[in-house]
Amino acid sequence: MISFDRTTRTFHLQGKSYSYVMRVNGSGYLEHLYFGARVGEDDLSYLNAPCFLSFSPLPPDAEDPAFSLDHTPQEYGCFGQGDFRAPAVLLRREDGFAASRFRYRSHTVGGQKWESDLPHARGGETLTVVLEDALSPAEIRLFYTVYDDSDVLVRSAEIVNRGSAPIKAERAYSFSLDLPAGEYEALRLHGRHLAERIPERTDLGHGALKICSMRGASSHQMNPFLALLARGATETDGECYAFELLYSGSFTLEAEQSQTDTVRVQGGIDDTGFCWTLGAGEKFVTPQAAIAYSGGGLGALSRSLHDFLRNYVLPAGEVFARRPIVINQWEATYFDFDREKLIALIEEAAPLGIDTFVLDDGWFGKRDSDTSGLGDWTVNTHKLEGGLAPVIAACKAHGMKFGIWFEPEMVSEDSDLYRAHPDWAIGKSDVPRCTSRNQFVLDFTRPEVTESVFGAMERILSENDISYVKWDMNRHITEFFSAALPADRMGEFAHRYILGVYALAARLQRRFPDVFFEGCSGGGGRFDAGMLAFFPQIWTSDDTDAAERAKIEWATSYAYPMSAMSCHVSACPNHQTGRTTPFATRGLLASLGPTGYELDLSTLSAEEKAGVKEQIAAYREIEELLLRGDLYRLADPFGKDVFAEMVVSKDKTRAYAVGMRMRAVPADFNRRIRLQGLDENRAYHVRELGLTLHGSTLMRAGLLLPRLGEYDGWSWHIEAVPLPS
Repeated sequence: MISFDRTTRTFHLQGKSYSYVMRVNGSGYLEHLYFGARVGEDDLSYLNAPCFLSFSPLPPDAEDPAFSLDHTPQEYGCFGQGDFRAPAVLLRREDGFAASRFRYRSHTVGGQKWESDLPHARGGETLTVVLEDALSPAEIRLFYTVYDDSDVLVRSAEIVNRGSAPIKAERAYSFSLDLPAGEYEALRLHGRHLAERIPERTDLGHGALKICSMRGASSHQMNPFLALLARGATETDGECYAFELLYSGSFTLEAEQSQTDTVRVQGGIDDTGFCWTLGAGEKFVTPQAAIAYSGGGLGALSRSLHDFLRNYVLPAGEVFARRPIVINQWEATYFDFDREKLIALIEEAAPLGIDTFVLDDGWFGKRDSDTSGLGDWTVNTHKLEGGLAPVIAACKAHGMKFGIWFEPEMVSEDSDLYRAHPDWAIGKSDVPRCTSRNQFVLDFTRPEVTESVFGAMERILSENDISYVKWDMNRHITEFFSAALPADRMGEFAHRYILGVYALAARLQRRFPDVFFEGCSGGGGRFDAGMLAFFPQIWTSDDTDAAERAKIEWATSYAYPMSAMSCHVSACPNHQTGRTTPFATRGLLASLGPTGYELDLSTLSAEEKAGVKEQIAAYREIEELLLRGDLYRLADPFGKDVFAEMVVSKDKTRAYAVGMRMRAVPADFNRRIRLQGLDENRAYHVRELGLTLHGSTLMRAGLLLPRLGEYDGWSWHIEAVPLPS
């Protein structure tokens, strides 16, 4: 709900259980007042009493002699004019002047018409506040979208040049928010390839905390998610704020604690090298940001984000649909395969209940290693006699569907595509390019490049019965240069690149609505809310070791739903860590996301093959819970002995818990795990234990941790039953 008090010029935005309040102050600036648990529609202007602060300049248009932008909580901080905190926007005019004074002009309430290739949240009610610059013809439109059933507020901005001379945007963040003084901790998700989204929680401290990627992708190294927590907040208690970008390119999120202990949080497109020229009448639209509040700890914060992403961002037709259970051939054969090997794998998979066979890298061009062939999306008939048709026919004969791997954004130097169009690779022709995985990145800022890639993929998908596509991306951008962009527009390159990626993904989805697209970037190198607008699930990590996956899945769930985390069972010793974990445990960890297999099924014992059947049947039993339910994190695997999570149905009639002993501890008896999310006044039956207990008992007294060995796992299926008479 959005309301405006014309007397006090105060905006009240209300979501499911939060209020967001701001006002137009006496000098015309949009001033933040409150963001937190729901409050009445009162005049909250008393919360920001003007006060004199030494070395804080007085703006020339200030009505109050104690007013200064330097310590006023604002909705979109600007550069210069007395605010020494980092700005959300920096606009430079032809004469080089960059200071701005943006003040309120008007507002409207209604549905937002999204006019950009950027991913965006569906629905909701949107407040548009128009700010105009007193020092230039620039205009900024701030968008605030609220949902009655969500604790997430969506923000973005649009910059418009109303003048005749060009304006250069050297920073254009999606949002800015000034929170009141407090003791805050920051939670970020850092990492690396094979160890994505490691949670790091630290005191915020004074000055600026900045997380970013300058890689042209959201990256393995830093996820576009930041949470600010009241000091000491837990999974179940304490105030928490989350800031998550619906963006997949180079980004920045920063939190700056000021001299008065207030905190400015803002972020959007990374401004390293960024410069977007706005000609007369032109506009620039920023990515959206999802901002969430919880008064009930980190768990409630995550569940709000999960519901928001599932209900309003992930592809509507697929987010709650039954997922394919795949066998991916990569770890079974790598590049060394032919038609007979693939058909043998299909014949092994079909009796086990696997429904989709995925052919990974190596099926196209001259591609017997990672040194050649990328970009040549034609079937290698020397390797696959008869093309894809015999393999697809074998799938159909065994009641399975067929999927295929692409890396659309890449090209090998040793490829027909590169020989024909060397200028299509990102970089400057007279400067040697960096290589990574023996490949270059295609220049997706150029329509002719994306048109060529679309045409090649369309031919493969239209000429063959393909139901699933794995979209991979295995290196980051280094040169940030396009032969097709003018020198004075090169600062637009990184953003134009990701717009090209989004445009291609959207076009392919429109052309092939029945194909299931899964995202990947060397595993989890582009796991973000922007890509989730196109891909209902993303390959969570190339690390499939059960012990490492417990950590990765736990941390990923801070920001993203279980239904988005593609999780597979792989062979042991694990290809990434060399660790051996029980086959059953690997299946349990894979059941905490859309499940599948990455191994050579022909090497499995009869017992393990029976285990695959059981794992698939068990996954299908809980799949609806996984897709729609509420996640509760019970035991943290980082530096601890035990991992445990549970998912509970919305009506609290069913639950599923999975745990794993991370480390063997001697004489570790009678440890308890307290369940969460149940109805304390209902009775529940725990199938594996044969126990029927009240929800209050399960949540307060808990259950005993099973006495298991290192890396052994367990599961509990929990169902509401009638109360005993």
